[in-house]
Amino acid sequence: MTNADFWFDPACPFAWITSRWILEVEKVRDIEVTWQIMSLAYLNQDKDISPEYREFLSTAWQPVRVLMAAEQKYGKEVLLPLYTAMGTRIHIEKQAKDRDMIEAALADAGLDLSLADAMDDSSYDEAIAASHEAGMSQVGNEVGTPTIAFEGRAFFGPVISKAPRGEDAGRMWDAFVTLSKFEHFYELKRSRTEDLDFS
Repeated sequence: MTNADFWFDPACPFAWITSRWILEVEKVRDIEVTWQIMSLAYLNQDKDISPEYREFLSTAWQPVRVLMAAEQKYGKEVLLPLYTAMGTRIHIEKQAKDRDMIEAALADAGLDLSLADAMDDSSYDEAIAASHEAGMSQVGNEVGTPTIAFEGRAFFGPVISKAPRGEDAGRMWDAFVTLSKFEHFYELKRSRTEDLDFS
């Protein structure tokens, strides 16, 4: 059994697609994923970013705070169902990252709706930062989410535009593992030429 940690921010479309891939990998390979919270808002708070991206991040703290509140109340096992409920609304249904979306996601995950109060509670930010740093310290702060760590190695990515299914997902995992075993391997990249496919 391979234990893998997956750091995600529910606002990130790339993390969403990669998360759906690794859920497929769990079906066809002997791995178990532990879900971990990171924050794009925290990552970029002191960076020189475009006004458009700053606006995107203005609603990124709220879902992450609710995820942390849920983790603290129920444990890490609730992160995946809540992430799935949030991500479906954010990325598939194109809902706003507001209280209505968060309460609906909490209801879908079978969690206490009062956890939505955490969205504006900055007291969760210290725990979010600690979870974030646990992942980013392994890969460097010039990257973000998705970040996957396993067997003493960690990488940003893979960044994919559509999640492979079944054995295709397994073969991509095999390649990911193979590359990770090379001590001096850091990056493999090309320009993306197609839109993201959330199907």
